[in-house]
Amino acid sequence: MPQHVTEKDVRDIATYTRIGLTDDEVSQMTVDLNEIIESLAPITEYDLDGVEPTFHPIGALSNIMREDEELGSFSQETALENAPKQQDGCFLIPSILGEGGDR
Repeated sequence: MPQHVTEKDVRDIATYTRIGLTDDEVSQMTVDLNEIIESLAPITEYDLDGVEPTFHPIGALSNIMREDEELGSFSQETALENAPKQQDGCFLIPSILGEGGDR
């Protein structure tokens, strides 16, 4: 079986994607990737001359989302009903920057 991907390629990809791989994992990943690439070899046997590339598998896809509609909302009091802490009509949350206290 030809080798399309080397262990160096796998290490480079792992470094680029910040995935830590052991030496055993690099070896196994190299074998796996080469087997995957080799399994796609029959695709190259098709005569695709004159076949236009497709850019989306569904074809003429259009936006299927609903129209934006302005709906009524709830009051500030309702929004704050279940807030553990509130102050001056706003949520009061713990500080996350190490300054302590609530903000």
